[in-house]
Amino acid sequence: MKGMGELKNIQIIILGLCIGLATIISTAILSRGLLQIRKFSNEVISVTGSAEKRILSDSIVWKSNFSRRDSEMTGAFNALKKDLQVVKNYLISHGVKEDEIIVSQIGTTVLYRQNEKGIFTNQIEEYVLNQDIEVRSNDVKKIDNIARQSTELINEGIVFISYAPQYFYTKLAELKHEMLAQATEDARERAKRMAQATGNKVGIMRSARMGIFQITPVSSYDVAWHANNDTTSLEKKVTAVVNVDFAIK
Repeated sequence: MKGMGELKNIQIIILGLCIGLATIISTAILSRGLLQIRKFSNEVISVTGSAEKRILSDSIVWKSNFSRRDSEMTGAFNALKKDLQVVKNYLISHGVKEDEIIVSQIGTTVLYRQNEKGIFTNQIEEYVLNQDIEVRSNDVKKIDNIARQSTELINEGIVFISYAPQYFYTKLAELKHEMLAQATEDARERAKRMAQATGNKVGIMRSARMGIFQITPVSSYDVAWHANNDTTSLEKKVTAVVNVDFAIK
């Protein structure tokens, strides 16, 4: 009986030692893991990457306006109707397709007479009727040239106003993906150089945030928080910026 009791005590001691050893080992492993997690969360490098590309607009919107005035509304309307036909014939003869032309509804302004004191009366002096015509096309150079020459219509007796064309790029969504990837790669290269200067290496990308993505004239260096979207120039400059955090090995 005494031998059995001593054996049981030895087993209990051995079990206690095993439990203690296991606790020490698991604590060491856990501590190392916590240190690794802390290191992973604290040792990062934050950089800004950018990419820039020149593009040529592939779509154009050009607006113009013509008007007529007469003491009789019917007189102004009939004259405006003839002007519309002249303007459309001019555009089509210069290569604009009929389905590229958008004609707006007629706008009317009533002008009242003034008395000798300069006060407006209820007597109608003239009716001013005007109409907008818009051209939307992918043939940018052709429409751009027509817009520059369109004041020739003034020689036809038409009160014609040509507005500055607006230029657009229709493949912006695809370009955005491409340039954000380039900006991110630029950020990685910058991070590598900064890390190498301190004897470290760049690890995985921890987070990325898109910064400015804007379109400006080629000669412009303006940056706006709401992002510029230039429509005034045929040739444009697209800039993409990203802010990226990398782990440090």
